[in-house]
Amino acid sequence: MKYKKYLLALLPVLALALVLTGCGSSTEKDDKNTLSISSSDVIATMDSSMNTDVIGAQGLTDTMEGLYRFDGGKLEPAIAKSVVKPTNNGKTYTYKLKHTVWSNGKPVRAQDFVYAWRRTVDPKTASQYAYIYTGIKNADAINSGKKPVNTLGIKALDDYTLQVTLENAIPYFNTLMASSTFYPQYKPAVEKAGKQYGLKSAGMVFNGPFKLVNWNVSKNNWTEVKNDKYWNAKVVKLDKVKYYVVKDNNTGLNLYDANRINRLQKISGDTARQVSSYKTFSNDKLAATFYFELNQKKYPFFRNKKIRQAISMSINREQLTDNVLGKTAGVDDTVVPSGMSYNEKTGKDFTKEEALKAPGKYSQYNPKLAKKLWKEGLKETGQKKLNFTILGDDTDGAKKQNEYLQGQLEKNLPGLNITLQNVPFKSRLNKSMTGDFDIVVTAWNADFPDPVTFLDLFTTGNPQNDGKYSNKEYDALIKKSKTTDATDPEARWQDLLDATAILTEDQGAIPLYQTYQANLTRENVKNYRITPNGSYNLATVYKK
Repeated sequence: MKYKKYLLALLPVLALALVLTGCGSSTEKDDKNTLSISSSDVIATMDSSMNTDVIGAQGLTDTMEGLYRFDGGKLEPAIAKSVVKPTNNGKTYTYKLKHTVWSNGKPVRAQDFVYAWRRTVDPKTASQYAYIYTGIKNADAINSGKKPVNTLGIKALDDYTLQVTLENAIPYFNTLMASSTFYPQYKPAVEKAGKQYGLKSAGMVFNGPFKLVNWNVSKNNWTEVKNDKYWNAKVVKLDKVKYYVVKDNNTGLNLYDANRINRLQKISGDTARQVSSYKTFSNDKLAATFYFELNQKKYPFFRNKKIRQAISMSINREQLTDNVLGKTAGVDDTVVPSGMSYNEKTGKDFTKEEALKAPGKYSQYNPKLAKKLWKEGLKETGQKKLNFTILGDDTDGAKKQNEYLQGQLEKNLPGLNITLQNVPFKSRLNKSMTGDFDIVVTAWNADFPDPVTFLDLFTTGNPQNDGKYSNKEYDALIKKSKTTDATDPEARWQDLLDATAILTEDQGAIPLYQTYQANLTRENVKNYRITPNGSYNLATVYKK
């Protein structure tokens, strides 16, 4: 899932202080039943078919419920009565559903899942996330317009029995079902709102722990209130959750120190170093990576492997993570993050496997080799000098990061001139999607704890493959991991390693760093734990 940039821009303290006047101060009693949290940006949409980023995913996790829910690292039944074991050689899942209701009192039925899933894969919806349904029977054929939506491998056997049929076994299917992209939708609300669905809370109904109230897509703050009709409302201790967009580290720290917010999230740079000694400091290692995508469709010279390798080897990532990002990131050789996936037999981290050591050199700082490869690449493509623009976010930290990257590349690659284009997050996403960029700094957060959630992105034709990288051997390995080797853990693991080795040697996407999330959380806030899909389960968070 697209990761919203958390190196944040300057926001006037006074403006935010006015927003937070009802949030308390250091001299006021902290409201035990209200949790106040900083957010790095606004919610772009609350439509689970259309959302592509972690801010929206958190809002959906707070207010909606799917078949399963992660609580910390544990996958637990939500609307499903149990975590289901597949039949038919791993290709059929039959879910018995609890009798739950929407916030308007109407029952949540199996048909609500069928409607939502069909809507997401329907090409008329134009969901960027439809590809995640790959492997569910006919999903790809429907999304490409070759089959009708009612042929999707999902059906309601009755109001409380849901059956899903896959084309091939998907080893990570159960964890995938905790993703917000697979939540049910209340058809009358969606159809009444039309294209405006998910852009304001009015008219929406929810089936999760909280309800979003008085919100629209332009708001810099929003409130969620406890949903008394939630099936597991007895475990929800908070009455309200309040989010405030805080785009400056110092502003956020002042608000936290003044007890105006209970949790300051995604701290970076000098501020992260400054607060690392706080008792309430935490540094969550996320299954998320930042990387360069090079527009290989727009510029043929970016299809030259040596040019891509040279760009990658010109970047001192240790210096970037330590000095620019304030140790809120880690260095990895691949776009697949460490600490996420482990070999079933040996327990070894995917990113530490022997097969990735040799290609990993192309993600390591080596200015001498970079210069050599650069010159060779220019000669092979008939270029003498190159001028291009790096597209990134307009936050203060993102600007500093991109200035560092600009300096590294211009210093180490002769004849290169770089311009920076810093735009708001939504504009950057739109420009990336439409191909209106040269190089873009982008990121991905795991939807489920498996390497394929990253590797899928760079297959030919994937809608998230903004750089249009293409390698037939790579595509074949990813396909093999999902088909002939899907039920053979060893063979599948090797397929994914071989694919990662190709992507890393090719530098089809140039890895920059793995993100850590530096936070400050009040000592009385309990159970605030990261999940494998990058969201937090606020249903079980409470304040002592």
